[in-house]
Amino acid sequence: MQRPYKDLTVNELLSVKAALEEEYKTMESKGLNLNMARGKPGFSQLALSMPMLDVINSESDMRTVLGNDTRNYGDLDGIGECRRLMANMMGVEKDNVVVCGNSSLNIMYDTVSRSMSHGVNGSTPWCKLDKVKFLCPVPGYDRHFKITEFFGIEMINIPLHLDGPDMDLVEQYVNNDPTVKGIWCVPKYSNPTGISYSDEVVRRFANLKPAAEDFRIFWDDAYCIHHLYDDIQDEVLCILDECEKAGNPDMVYIFASTSKISFPGSGVSAIASSLKNIDFIEAQMTIQTIGHDKINQLRHSRFFKDINGLKAHMKLHAELLRPKFEAVLNTLEAELGGLEIGSWVKPRGGYFISFDALPGCATDIVAKCKALGVVLTGAGATYPYGKDPLDSNIRIAPSFPTPEEMEAAAKAFVLCVKLASVEKILSEK
Repeated sequence: MQRPYKDLTVNELLSVKAALEEEYKTMESKGLNLNMARGKPGFSQLALSMPMLDVINSESDMRTVLGNDTRNYGDLDGIGECRRLMANMMGVEKDNVVVCGNSSLNIMYDTVSRSMSHGVNGSTPWCKLDKVKFLCPVPGYDRHFKITEFFGIEMINIPLHLDGPDMDLVEQYVNNDPTVKGIWCVPKYSNPTGISYSDEVVRRFANLKPAAEDFRIFWDDAYCIHHLYDDIQDEVLCILDECEKAGNPDMVYIFASTSKISFPGSGVSAIASSLKNIDFIEAQMTIQTIGHDKINQLRHSRFFKDINGLKAHMKLHAELLRPKFEAVLNTLEAELGGLEIGSWVKPRGGYFISFDALPGCATDIVAKCKALGVVLTGAGATYPYGKDPLDSNIRIAPSFPTPEEMEAAAKAFVLCVKLASVEKILSEK
């Protein structure tokens, strides 16, 4: 077991630092060019979905199972077979689902925008209120935070624990402050920590007693079937069912897409909610669009067929992703175990590994990695306004590089962690 850096004498630290600097120079000469900044599927993952492009051609019957022609207008809420497919993936009923375009982020943006301009189910539009606040579990998804920041909504940090957000704090804000209108959530294999919400946390969400009648939970189920292992998989209660049981049927919007299942930018997305919420959403959609890409919905439905087809496809994804995750996790444990200069969670699914460095080190680690040719998500990106109060959290995205590249990137990363940590500890001696 390695000795913790904090227990080393100044002379020992200086010796470690000198050795690390030599190692850094050697790695710098290798001219690495690796990118772990975003959770992009790798080439081999994208190849899994290529046969989908052959499912439909100029000779195909383009009608749905109900006989509707997908080449024409109609089916505003999505073709029936695709609604069923997405409903099964999200664990809800088909009638509660609207299938949209290629991006769930687009639906989230529209949902916030609609609330700003037209309110929520008849409530006062948020743009006419003096103050609108959103709760943001941190570390979290930077693009969520960018949406609320774009609309001038005040964001409040909520610590994210191993079982979900700090629900004491969530309840304190939601149940007592009528200016709190929403909360961002990634309930399964959270971005970036990889944790999943416990049954107790989901039930506490469903039993909130909001001071604002137009409070909504923005439940981004981006990784609902993105398991890494066959034998160890997280399961999260259906928030829509739990809200119904708690007498809060309208309190949640659920978002999902096939962006990391089929093709990012060319998948299908969906929103699920109460029938009352769906009616309100579709009232705007009839003004906004004649309908989304039903040919793409048909393509996805015929390729995956049903939820079992989706699950089988995702097992193939897991076989490709697992070695990349394990390359990072094994390197973290082998190189940093016992040094007490960082912590991380071993996720069972999703797309990220979250690393917490010593306070004040994240920005330096990211910069040192960049100088070696290893690009990471910017320090602070996992917090609202890009401001991590501890300058500690770093999001690692293992999906895009090859396993061999990922191993090289992980070695570069731990080297930078060690060097930045030694410098930090020395500066405080």
